[in-house]
Amino acid sequence: MDLKELEQLYADELLNNVVPFWLQKSQDKEYGGYFSCLDREGNVYDTDKFIWLQGRQVWMFSLLYNKVEQRPEWLECAVQGGEFLKKYGHDGNLNWYFALDRKGNPLVQPYNIFSYTFATMAFAQLGLATGNAEYADIAKKTFDIILSKKDNPKGRWNKAFPGTRNLKGFSLPMILCNLSLQIEHLLEEDFLQQTIEHCIQEVMEVFLRPELGGIIVENVNTDGSLSDTFQGRLVNPGHAIEAMWFIMDIGVRLNRKDLVKKAVQTTLTMLEYGWDKQYGGIFYFMDRKGYPPQELEWDQKLWWVHVEALISLLKGYQLTGSEECLQWFEKLHSYTWDHFKDPQHPEWWGYLNRQGEVLLDLKGGKWKGCFHVPRGLYQCRNILREINQRENKPRVNIRENSIV
Repeated sequence: MDLKELEQLYADELLNNVVPFWLQKSQDKEYGGYFSCLDREGNVYDTDKFIWLQGRQVWMFSLLYNKVEQRPEWLECAVQGGEFLKKYGHDGNLNWYFALDRKGNPLVQPYNIFSYTFATMAFAQLGLATGNAEYADIAKKTFDIILSKKDNPKGRWNKAFPGTRNLKGFSLPMILCNLSLQIEHLLEEDFLQQTIEHCIQEVMEVFLRPELGGIIVENVNTDGSLSDTFQGRLVNPGHAIEAMWFIMDIGVRLNRKDLVKKAVQTTLTMLEYGWDKQYGGIFYFMDRKGYPPQELEWDQKLWWVHVEALISLLKGYQLTGSEECLQWFEKLHSYTWDHFKDPQHPEWWGYLNRQGEVLLDLKGGKWKGCFHVPRGLYQCRNILREINQRENKPRVNIRENSIV
């Protein structure tokens, strides 16, 4: 299969399989917003609504409308979800809840900073799609709240006893790398540059550890030193690899080839580190010292980990010409499409056991929604399109794992 055929494959899967599934199956026509808990065939099995999944779907359909085609049904889907979020998703002061019931009554307090980050992404993109200044204002004000909370994201809902073991996590600076570029049209240039430079420093100098062979850890002490604890030893290969395509985008934005090169090398390092040599696929969690992880799901193979790795590898090849990225992409493409794509019903499975067998046949739930699969397909389609516009294109034989 050559790269032109791959481009068509990713485009067809996005536009004729995955996007129609969410458009047709997830919208709550009675109360607004989206159902995310969908079984294999797209039937609703739970009606609770999780704010970051609501925000992700608003963002996704707004992006499709803005970047792919101005289909009115995509905009309508995004707007109705945005209006539901605007009305019910926060406490009136843009403190975004974690979960609501079907009608919009709050179920879980606004303890989770990622409710805020994906609300920001949602309303920034929806503002571009509609020209509605109110949406853009919600995005900008929520972003300001995120930055004010970055040193203690959970606020008064933080369960850690103060002063005993002060750790900081990789997740927020990682997300801010992408979020900053997503909303750069709302930020002043100097402020954007300061935010980006802080994110680069945190991701590439604090959590990326040369003394550990160039892997990225999930938590460090607040002074930047390593912590020999469950949390401090935790490695999430998928998080690290996803962050690297964010860093590649920043490198392109800043015209920093050195940053792009470092992100590509880190992608390859983390993929080699996290790859299951026995059964294939990427481990979910690992312990940097090889001790038993405390996360019992450590050896599962998750959809988002593999989809995000496809983006990073393809982007790495696009930007640097790395044949190692292309070879890994072939291998990962085959694993991902063979194991996560449901051959009988639309959308992809999310959870496999270590052996690669389907563990849960859901298409959406509390954590899986309309985001990683469609975003990944969209990203890969776009990258392949740009590669295919070059002369002297390489050809990839997916099944035989060779470049011709």
